Amino acid sequence: MRQKRDVPLRSDAQRNRERILEVALVELTRAADAPLSAIAKKAGVGQGTFYRHFPSREALVMEIYRYEMQQVADTAAPLLECREPDRALREWLDRCAQFAMTKAGLADALRQATGAPGKPAKPAPTPLIEAAELLLRANEKAGTIRPGITADDLFLAVGGLWTIDPHTDWQPRADRLLNLVMDALRVGAPGP
Repeated sequence: MRQKRDVPLRSDAQRNRERILEVALVELTRAADAPLSAIAKKAGVGQGTFYRHFPSREALVMEIYRYEMQQVADTAAPLLECREPDRALREWLDRCAQFAMTKAGLADALRQATGAPGKPAKPAPTPLIEAAELLLRANEKAGTIRPGITADDLFLAVGGLWTIDPHTDWQPRADRLLNLVMDALRVGAPGP
């Protein structure tokens, strides 16, 4: 019987689930077709435990993607609490770049999980859009960016991150791109 998402897991079940996700992220990033039995074994759980949490490869891949996306999104508010809005936005964009580079290998697994007819759709990046909007509105209020920039605008501008080869020294290139985007956001800003 599948467990409902809104029912909290027991602590041991939660630890098992998190271990499976951690191992699966590494293994599926390395090889999109990594055997689920190998993932369960490396996570230290039995097949039954594995399939109670993730009844299919698609379910596992989708949850990894959702989980990792949520992790990045969840950093926006804490950054705003301890940084000036423009610094918080820039640091958050660095985390987006790191997400893009470290999850590039997972893209193959995601394409396999969502690419065929009848397969689930790739999850919408709603948490990232909400986080970006939070940061953009804080910057707009502070006068550090031009008014009216949307999360869609921002993601179109940083879309080049997903074309950088993660197997190269990607950090300097990502920094240049993000600095360019931040400079563009500041043009026309009213100031504090």
